[in-house]
Amino acid sequence: MKPLPGFRDLFPEDFARRNYLVGKWRETARRYGFVEFDGPTLESAELYRKKNSGGEILGQLYEFTDKGERAVALRPEVTPTLARMVAARHRDFPKPMRWFNVGTCFRYERQQRGRLREFLQFNCDLVGDATHAADAEVIALLIDLLRSFGFGPEDFAIRLSDRSAWHDFMTLHGVGKERATEFLTIVDRMEKMPAEKTEELLAPFAIPLATLREFITRAEIPVLAPLLADLEARGLRDYVRPDLGVVRGLAYYTGVVFEAFALHGGLRAIAGGGRYDRLLADLSDGSADLPAVGFGVGDAVLLELLKECPAAKLREEAALKADAPTQIYLVIADENHRFDAISLAQQLRGVGWRVGFPLGAEKVGKQFGNAEASGASHAVVIGVEWPTVKVKRLSDRHEESVPADSLLSWLTASGS
Repeated sequence: MKPLPGFRDLFPEDFARRNYLVGKWRETARRYGFVEFDGPTLESAELYRKKNSGGEILGQLYEFTDKGERAVALRPEVTPTLARMVAARHRDFPKPMRWFNVGTCFRYERQQRGRLREFLQFNCDLVGDATHAADAEVIALLIDLLRSFGFGPEDFAIRLSDRSAWHDFMTLHGVGKERATEFLTIVDRMEKMPAEKTEELLAPFAIPLATLREFITRAEIPVLAPLLADLEARGLRDYVRPDLGVVRGLAYYTGVVFEAFALHGGLRAIAGGGRYDRLLADLSDGSADLPAVGFGVGDAVLLELLKECPAAKLREEAALKADAPTQIYLVIADENHRFDAISLAQQLRGVGWRVGFPLGAEKVGKQFGNAEASGASHAVVIGVEWPTVKVKRLSDRHEESVPADSLLSWLTASGS
């Protein structure tokens, strides 16, 4: 049997790659002063139906009625959960609140390369600050996150827009608030649809596609000037491209919106986010009226992008090698000293080394093969010379004899 469509088995090598991503996510977020939180994977379906919190996600929910006759859904994203939690206890935390989350999300959508129905997502949100400085801080974190994997300005760009420009456009062309989400969804999808389909969807609004394209191409976004100046001061301006073609499909965005796009490989957006200044008030009936800005990035598309960039792939391979399951492999060349080898293994493990050894009698050649397959950097041969051992560096076969009681200090000094 195979996993369900859009779901996946993570074998050890797959899980190691994902752990590499998660390590970078957490490391970068903490450098920016963010703290980690989590919420339930199963939420009330009403959370996503609340005003401005659903948008296109409502059609992608894994929802059902539980044994308590409650309408529930597997979380498709983390932002509504964050908003609910902040609304409940925001008075207990100093502002702005810098929170991040690494958690599993579910969306019933068409699976494709870089897009699955179950995925791990990294979310970063800054709550309680409505200024461009907060927007810049979050966007800078996203840029640094992608750079930490080895991606450069030739690999990705941040497409930056502002919903307020589109609200002005809709007001000018008579699009009422009750149809704003419908209209913005068309704009969000127009790059992925044939022109004829876009024109068909725009017909009820009496707005020609040419008018839409001209606005995207020529309109200026003066509200972005302070944000761009902030990113310029950080040395990150080259990663950002103002682009009104980005609107984001979620209904709750209110201001700045942005997406990180791969510049090669034919992948969709790597990450996306924006400002959502009314969501917390909507979910708390006004008791927690706090501005917020944040973004999310999923593991599936990022893992695909790592394959496309040579520099990033080399960095990943080096990190996985350094984090191999075994650092030191004990080759038991004389079974009379098996208990000595076991004792030595436990001593090394006790101070933090990752150590492997054969659980039964094996030929020495096979043990060396197992040592290399495990990713170990050194093999330690326990044989008739005990209590002296031979330490072999597997990368170049350099070998030294070391007293067993000095092995720990030798390994530490050698930087193994």
